Parts: sequence; C-alpha cells; structure tokens
Amino acid sequence: MEIVVERACGMDIHKDNITACILTSNGKEIQTFPTKTVFLLQLIDWIKQHECTHVAMESTGVFWKPIVNLLEAESIEFLVVNAQHMKALPGRKTDVKDSEWIAKLLRHGLLKASFIPDRNQRELRELVRYRRSIIEERARQHNRIQKVLEGANIKLSSVVSDIMGVSSRDMLHAIADGEDDPEKLANFARRTMKRKKDELELALHGYVNPHQRLMIKTILTHIDFLSEQITVLDQEVTTRVVPFSDDVERLDSIPGIATRMAEQILAEIGTNIKKQFPSAAHLCSWAGLVPGHNESAGKRKSAKSKNGNKYLKSALVEAAHSVAASKNYLGAMYRRTAARKGRKRAAISVAHAMLRIAYYLLTREEMYVDLGEDYFDKQKQQSIVKYAVRRLENLGYSVTIAEVS
Repeated sequence: MEIVVERACGMDIHKDNITACILTSNGKEIQTFPTKTVFLLQLIDWIKQHECTHVAMESTGVFWKPIVNLLEAESIEFLVVNAQHMKALPGRKTDVKDSEWIAKLLRHGLLKASFIPDRNQRELRELVRYRRSIIEERARQHNRIQKVLEGANIKLSSVVSDIMGVSSRDMLHAIADGEDDPEKLANFARRTMKRKKDELELALHGYVNPHQRLMIKTILTHIDFLSEQITVLDQEVTTRVVPFSDDVERLDSIPGIATRMAEQILAEIGTNIKKQFPSAAHLCSWAGLVPGHNESAGKRKSAKSKNGNKYLKSALVEAAHSVAASKNYLGAMYRRTAARKGRKRAAISVAHAMLRIAYYLLTREEMYVDLGEDYFDKQKQQSIVKYAVRRLENLGYSVTIAEVS
C-alpha cells in the first residue's frame, strides 16, 4: 500500500502507561512511558526528536486528553480514532502490537479521526455537560421528595401543579420544621393557590415521622445547593458564548430550543461547523439521528438509529418532545409521525429536522421562519380532498366541491 505519512506514531493508551510506536522508512522504535506529566513531556520530546508529523491514538475514556493537550501545544497533528475502526486481528493482542498496528494504519492513511474541537470549545463542552448533569440531579431530588411525601400520606402533588413552587416550598419547609396542622400549612398558599385551601387541607393531612422531616429538610437543602451551582455555571457559560451571541439567538428562534439548549448545541457542534461538517446530512449522522444500514443477502434487517453524540442527541430528543402540542411546523411533523410510528420515532424524526434547521441557520446566518402548522396539508391538498370526498360518498352523500373566492 502507498505510504501517506512518512513519520507516524501510534499510541496504545491506558490509565497508568502509554506504549508508543514510531514508524519511519528506517524501521520502528517502541517505548513505554508512565502517564505522569513529567513522563508525558519526555514522550513529546521523543516524538519531536524523531520528527514525527502525525500521532494517532484510540479514544480510550478520558485518558487521551492529557496527551492531546500537550500535542496541541506543540502544534503536532493528532488523530483520536474510534477503537472499533481499527481493531487488530484476533489472537495478536498486546500493547506493543496494538501501538504498532495503529502506527501502520496511520502511515498508510487508513484512519479516520474523530471530531476533537479546540481547547476553548472543549472547556465549554465540559461546563455545559456538567451543568446538564446537575440539572438532571436536581430533577431526581424533586422526584425523591415526592416519594417521601407519599410515604407520609401527604398528597400535595394531587393539588399543586409544581411541587417545588413558591407556595409548595413554604409548606415543605414548615413540615420539615415540625408543623402538623393542615390548616396552618394551607395558609402558606399564595395568589391563585388560595382558592384551593380546602383541597390543600385534605391533601396535607398525613402522618409525618421524624426521619421523614429530616429527609425533607436535607433534600430541600440539597436542591438549593444544586440551584446555586447551576446559576454559577449559567453565568460562566453565558460569558464564554458572548462572542457567539448571534448564533445563540438564531438557534433560540427554533421552536422547542431555549437559550440553554442553544448553548449546548453550540458547545457540541462548535461555531465553525461548515469546516467540520460538509453538509447537514454529515452533522445528523455524527449526532446519531439517522437510520442505520443493516442489509445482508438482499434482506433488510433492523435499521435502528446509529450511535452518535449522546449529549446532543438526548438534548434534541427532549426538545422534540416539548413541541408535541405546538401549533407550528415541527409540532405538526411530530403529531403526523407519531400517528404512524409512535412517539419515540416521532421524537427522533423531529430532532433530526431540528438539527438540519440549526445547520442551515448557522451556515446561512439566518433566523428561523416557520412553515406553518398547515404545511403538510397544503403539500397534499389534492389527495386530502379526494380522500374526504370518497369517504363522504361511501357514507351515501352526494358531494360538490367549489373553491371559496
């Protein structure tokens, strides 16, 4: 095979050591280095001494990140590759052989690099992903406090729509502090909640034990702490995306996508998406929002969606579910698809559409313009008319159609 890279380095990365193999026209050289920073600097010097222009490694957990940081600082081109794309032959599995195999594939140009954004975007990604994990943890705490209340025979959620609303929180704090009188607890109701005092008194009549009061108090404290951390992360993320405020605004114009969601999309796909993704189809494939291909002997098998960026995919699916009842193009697409294929597939379909729209808005620098809830009806107007007429005629009616002027 043709040699594409004259001086290539392949690495087999583990938690505590790295086996590196350098291949040149003069032969190969293999060394093993510990993963402490001091030894990683020695590894970089060793690579520079051999004048390696390209370095390839597997995307093993997070162990590739320290090496990429150093290679990036030295302006050495690197490829972080999906391990499934370069499996060696079975029965030849050692760290030395793995590093040599990676170097061979790199030297002959047979490796396809994963998308590794620049350092600023990687930092933004970490902040946004951590913020999302804290938001999910806060939601788990909301569910946990509901379980504690059910165990105490308190049916607060049957009366209020938001158990963590202002009135509900005052009631929960009072319960945690030892208050048992349902009438006094119901007096914490504010605004429109005051109309439900009689229902609240019935719902707040329960049997709260000391350990349940302690749990309620502890969970509320934990929720307050998580909310503070989310606020801190919101401020940091907002500061970092200030240069891309126009892109955030464009994404925010899409139904179902709010500011936080727009920030997450930008953190995952980057701001210069045209360079990384030649088309919207490439971006959707990278996110895992396209059907898989599984055909053998002329038979098409399961074509479930392929693996992709799980953070972006889950966020877009969540946004897709939020437009289910919306009176717009995406809402109509969701309901139309759900009627035929179910809600889960409808969510994937709408998430795919959202990502395509995001790609075009960012590359064309335009704001979203909705096609309207009746878009699909207009597309199939004639077929809808023929179907309606046929149904009425089958029921015994004579139908005459005339356009309204």
